[in-house]
Amino acid sequence: MAKNQKLKIIPLGGLNEIGKNMTVFEYENDIFVLDCGMAFPDESMPGIDTVIPDISYLVKNKHKIRGIVITHGHEDHIGAIPYFLKELNVPIYGTRLTLGLVEVKLKEFNMLSKTKLHRVKAGDTVKLGNFKVEFIHTNHSIAGAVALAIHTPLGTVVHTGDFKVDSTPIEGEMIDLARFGELGRRGVLALMSDSTNVERGGFTMSERTVGDTLDEYFRNCRSRIIVATFASNIHRVQQIINCASRYGRRVAISGRSMENVVEVASTLGYMKIPDKVLISIDDIKKYKPHQLVIITTGSQGEAMSALSRMAFSDHRKVEITKGDLVIVSASPIPGNEKAISTVINELFKKGADVVYKSLENIHVSGHACQEELKLILSLVKPKFFIPVHGEFRHLKQHAALAEKMGMKPKNIIVGDIGKVVELTQNTCKLGGNVPAGAVLIDGLGVGDVGNIVLRDRKHLAEDGIIVVVVTMSKLDGSILSGPDVISRGFVYVRESVDLMDEAKMVAQRALIKCADNNKKDWASLKSSLKTSMGDFMYTKTKRKPMILPIIMEV
Repeated sequence: MAKNQKLKIIPLGGLNEIGKNMTVFEYENDIFVLDCGMAFPDESMPGIDTVIPDISYLVKNKHKIRGIVITHGHEDHIGAIPYFLKELNVPIYGTRLTLGLVEVKLKEFNMLSKTKLHRVKAGDTVKLGNFKVEFIHTNHSIAGAVALAIHTPLGTVVHTGDFKVDSTPIEGEMIDLARFGELGRRGVLALMSDSTNVERGGFTMSERTVGDTLDEYFRNCRSRIIVATFASNIHRVQQIINCASRYGRRVAISGRSMENVVEVASTLGYMKIPDKVLISIDDIKKYKPHQLVIITTGSQGEAMSALSRMAFSDHRKVEITKGDLVIVSASPIPGNEKAISTVINELFKKGADVVYKSLENIHVSGHACQEELKLILSLVKPKFFIPVHGEFRHLKQHAALAEKMGMKPKNIIVGDIGKVVELTQNTCKLGGNVPAGAVLIDGLGVGDVGNIVLRDRKHLAEDGIIVVVVTMSKLDGSILSGPDVISRGFVYVRESVDLMDEAKMVAQRALIKCADNNKKDWASLKSSLKTSMGDFMYTKTKRKPMILPIIMEV
């Protein structure tokens, strides 16, 4: 019977983009969801806080969903969980640290008591309907990362999750290559593999190399040290704390997400913090600069992050002073380069010495480079290959890499968000689409900001707004007051008195013309005002502000 069935793999996020990873696995009447991440907004999304996947397909098929399986605790894999659970309350499966970080997130949304969390470890297998999901230990830039072997009636699908091959990891053992090889010998239907670093040749360096570089800076520095890194990279944070302890420094944490992660990781035993090394950020003035290390968020130049607020003198506890050594221990997520450069420039202006990726080896990636990707392909020996986790160029280059390894092009599928990959025991093809895309989070609003609102925001940001206010008689349509013309973000009124006076005359002529033509409906009046005012402003300024007519009826 299995020969007539299809395994559907449906990416709802994480393809042709960086972030909001979510993949649906569906067989007959069973679905499980792999990861549930968010993404940061780009410059085309003014005012947006977070971007999450569209889960309307899952809401429609909620009776089939058996659970969510999480590969690791990064925001691009767990950030959308609270929004998902508001629509679909299903069990979540993950390793100890992963679920610890999920718990912190659920507490913020007051949802922890309503959610079933199932802790697993590498080597475990859980049954989710027709699926048996096996967890395989991997290395990544966060502890507790796992790959999956998804055993189905049609065969086994291996999903690497985010991974690299680190033979000297900071915590735990190296990636379980033996299990990948064993699965390959038994036969793997399809491999889904991380494509993030496919453009880089060779191997990704071990996390320990960062520790050696940090040690050198700490040993030779006599001033205060501020290190910005990803909050979730507990191995990096551990090495910073170890260096501080080795050279007699105290460590303060700045940034709520960093505080949360350090607390969870130390409570669960993933971090070991020596006694009396950690101090409150409120106590840093009690110590001399050479006695201090501050670990902070903001390595991506986020506007409200701790490092950004320090750079722009907006941090309540920390002020950058001349001689501070600031180490930005992270590589930029695509799209964040300009924000990071802005922060680094401000730090230099304040007299700090700044060390960042382009200058020194103070960051290594958590993702596999080409030789590691080849290694997984050669061990797993899949019948079909589906590159995942990356922008389109990453997916295409990973597909080309698989071809060089001997895979037939017809057995390689480069997918896209919402496109269904259909697998049988002998075929792999794209087979239709499901609703998919981005849901925008703005404050407490979920999905209430769409393309039209974003278009208006961009229009306002680029050209400003002109408001035309007029009061008219309900009886005969005569003008009782106005028109008044108000400018916001377009021109400074005091310096453009003549322009604004002319604009009032243009508005008045448009209203009189409508009255002469016996057009008393407000829609026609507003349309006439917008057209006349828009044409006038473009003729005078070659700019197109948003025109907002307001007609009050008395």
